[in-house]
Formats: sequence, structure tokens, C-alpha cells
Amino acid sequence: MPHYATTATDGSTLDSPSGGKPMSDIQAITTLLEEYEQALNQSDTEAVMKLYAADGIFMPQHFPSSVGVDAVRQAYRAVFGTIQLTVKFKIEEVHAVSSEWAFARTNSAGTVLVNATGGSSAEANQELFVLQKVEGQWKIARYCFSTTNPPRA
Repeated sequence: MPHYATTATDGSTLDSPSGGKPMSDIQAITTLLEEYEQALNQSDTEAVMKLYAADGIFMPQHFPSSVGVDAVRQAYRAVFGTIQLTVKFKIEEVHAVSSEWAFARTNSAGTVLVNATGGSSAEANQELFVLQKVEGQWKIARYCFSTTNPPRA
């Protein structure tokens, strides 16, 4: 079961998932992660870009970080030009550390199709999202992932 933090580390109270106030921040972050999953599965660079902060950073395994909107867009175009993902995210935890910053940890599993060869294989990763509230909307500020597949022989 996912763990959702309800009190920020700065002591401020955030929306609670159990009783009382609605879970607006947690729900918004969960929705953002679901939209990111959909954008990945549709190879939709512009849908991904709508989820990133303007100064967002994409940190894929085995590649240098892509910093800022132009570099992030170029990186996703390259990814989607190379592979087609069919993955499902499992949200493991969401922690709001203030009213403007949060992080989420997910695991994903599914398949990856290599466009050049048509071959497919299992895809499994662990992901860490640092999220920032920008003009009232949660956005991906930093995103990194690493494979949980066993090393290839």
C-alpha cells in the first residue's frame, strides 16, 4: 500500500488522506503521475512537457542529465524515436515536504519495443520524482530512474 505523507517537514499541515480535508495535493500529484504514465505509453513528447516545470531536469540512466525545457524536450523526442513503452506505474509513496515541494517514489513494469528492430523485452524501473508547485499546479522538477531488471549477460 502506498504511503502518503500528510504533514510537511516544515511543520505546516497538508491535506490529509484520512478524514477531514480533501486530499487535493496528494490527489494532484497522483494525477500528475498517472498523466506521465499515459504520456510515456503514447510516446507523446508534448504531453510530457506539460507536466515538467520550465527548469525541470530529466536524469535517465546511462545518459547525461537534460536540463531545461529545450533539453528535456529533445531527450524525450530521442527516447520516443528509439523505443515504445507500455508500462504501468505503481506509486509507492508520496511525501509533501512543504506546500510547494514534494517527492514521489514509483516502480514501473511492462514492455519496451525497439523501433529499429521490432524486438521487445521486459521493462522494469524504479523512479524518483521531485515535484514543485508552480502557479498552483504540481510539476515535475526533477525525475530520475534506474532499471530493476537483472543485468544482461
